[in-house]
Amino acid sequence: MGCFWVPRQTWLYTTSLRARCLTSQHPFPVLRTGSSCVPTFPRFPFLSCAGVKNGAGSGGMRWGPRPAQLLLSFPTGVGCCAREVLVPKGPLYRVAGTAISISCNVSGYEGPAQQDFEWFLYRPEAPEAALGIVSTRDSRFSYAVFGPRVAAGEVQVQRLQGDAVVLKIARLQAQDAGIYECYTPSTDARYLGSYSGKVELRVLPDVLQVSAYPPGPRGRQAPASPPRLMVHEGQELALGCLARTSTQKHTHLAVSFGRAVPEAPVGRATLQEVVGLRPDLAVEAGAPYAERLAAGELRLGKEGTEQYRMVVGGAQAEDAGTYHCTAAEWIQDPDGSWAQIAEKRAVLAHVDVQTLSSQLAVAVGPGERRIGPGEPLELLCNVSGALPPPGRHAAYSVGWEMAPAGAPGPGRLVAQLDTEGVGSLGPGYEGRHIAMEKVASRTYRLRLEAARPGDAGTYRCLAKAYVRGSGARLREAASARSRPLPVHVREEGVVLEAVAWLAGGTVYRGETASLLCNISVRGGPPGLRLAASWWVERPEEGELSSAPAQLVGGVGRDGVAELGVRPGGGPVSVELVGPRSHRLRLHGLGPEDEGVYHCAPSAWVQHTDYSWYQAGSARSGPVTVYPYTHALDTLLVPLLVGAGVAFLTGAIVLGTITCCFMKRLRKR
Repeated sequence: MGCFWVPRQTWLYTTSLRARCLTSQHPFPVLRTGSSCVPTFPRFPFLSCAGVKNGAGSGGMRWGPRPAQLLLSFPTGVGCCAREVLVPKGPLYRVAGTAISISCNVSGYEGPAQQDFEWFLYRPEAPEAALGIVSTRDSRFSYAVFGPRVAAGEVQVQRLQGDAVVLKIARLQAQDAGIYECYTPSTDARYLGSYSGKVELRVLPDVLQVSAYPPGPRGRQAPASPPRLMVHEGQELALGCLARTSTQKHTHLAVSFGRAVPEAPVGRATLQEVVGLRPDLAVEAGAPYAERLAAGELRLGKEGTEQYRMVVGGAQAEDAGTYHCTAAEWIQDPDGSWAQIAEKRAVLAHVDVQTLSSQLAVAVGPGERRIGPGEPLELLCNVSGALPPPGRHAAYSVGWEMAPAGAPGPGRLVAQLDTEGVGSLGPGYEGRHIAMEKVASRTYRLRLEAARPGDAGTYRCLAKAYVRGSGARLREAASARSRPLPVHVREEGVVLEAVAWLAGGTVYRGETASLLCNISVRGGPPGLRLAASWWVERPEEGELSSAPAQLVGGVGRDGVAELGVRPGGGPVSVELVGPRSHRLRLHGLGPEDEGVYHCAPSAWVQHTDYSWYQAGSARSGPVTVYPYTHALDTLLVPLLVGAGVAFLTGAIVLGTITCCFMKRLRKR
């Protein structure tokens, strides 16, 4: 008995050619079983044995007498298109334990748009034996060596589209090395082109190593968990990583540092890249760290051949977490693309960032103060907390604020020491003897040489902590205020009274208005000096204006005259006519000078530090100035108008009489 084969095609024609299924003569290997021949290549379903018993018949796999008629199909010519199966160029190098994806697509085919694919493996130790891996049309296609892995989903074929698939192996094994063949069963009207593609895969041992650098203790002294690192906000965070490989092929290492939030499980979803060195040696940072890398606050460098070091300048609260080092080994495939063949990750440290806001604290002393005017006032401020020393990474400023008793808010600045240790006074304190100094490591003292009643109020110490960013730029990281410290300063006991009036009582336009102010003083220390100023409020439409009073002039505590702005714009003179009597004169009084005037005296005291402060003030009653008009000026206009009207009327009457008389004279 013999086995005869024919290509299974859509159209066939017969030939008288007879062929025997002989192992030595058949172009395909066969297995002889008794009186039958069985092909050993199930991947060629378009080949079948056809036998005709009694000289006729054709069909699938038939077995019959050796002298049977053979049905063959021969291509009649080369068409415009031919089937082509494409797989990646080889050889491909991958590492054991990693995943691989091998694509396969077919073009130039006839028949349905969805093609079937079958994958085979030829191992180096048996290059002629084809091992069925997986198929798109037969779930029982896999050989025994691949069956469990296919059932577990470790090996699978994924269809990308009708004529393209990808073979995926989740974890490569050493015995997965060999030549992979992607075969497409024919759906063409004739056999033309290539029906399979092959690519070689070589599996390399996993020799990639990643660890923290410098390495920690080993053996029994090795800790059960990664080390915990504490850094202050604003300080540098430096971590090292050791990455090496001994792969015999030419590969590139990519090393990246990542951070996971505290207590979060480590994975690609939770690990956030900080900075990394790419296979092309480019340094790139993750999205949240890109600006810090561009500003120079984040650096990544290679020290030696295997050591990598990341430095994060100016650590922030959000930098806390678990840091990892990930090393990936890359190789260039024959098609020029780069493929990652291995990746390993090592935990470097658990990093805690101690924020300055959680540590900065301020205390003041010695407690509530009660002093007299002219006495010195000293207040102490102590800054505490687990703070980094001032220097390259951190800086501090300390100041004092004062708010009058009962006033809301922290108040106004009295004095401060900036981050460079330079002192300055707040607004309103210029010219006074006030000292702000650092008397100990974290203790600051405010001293007022001569306190005034106006210095009474609530004092607070304000401390600010700064961290240095790129370019030595300071960024405020925290601030803290102390509890309020009450300070009481006794009053001088100066009581002032002022009485003002208009000399003469009535004043006319064009004359000089003289306003007098007598000041009485009760109490006060020796050497008390007085000053007086004159103010006016202008009427608008019969009522006083809501605008503030306007300074006209005055005499200071040193006897120097001070002139303001006169409403009428004329000359003004202020003078001291007695020890406690002041006079204001408005020359050439006009209607614009109308208004309500008052006198405002003030008492001034000089302390031992030669500074002056106002010990008291008062305000006189209102003095109304109204420029009257003279009677002659009042009658002059009506008199002139009446005389003009009388003259005109007389002229008209006289002219009329003369005209009538001349007419009568002519008649006579």
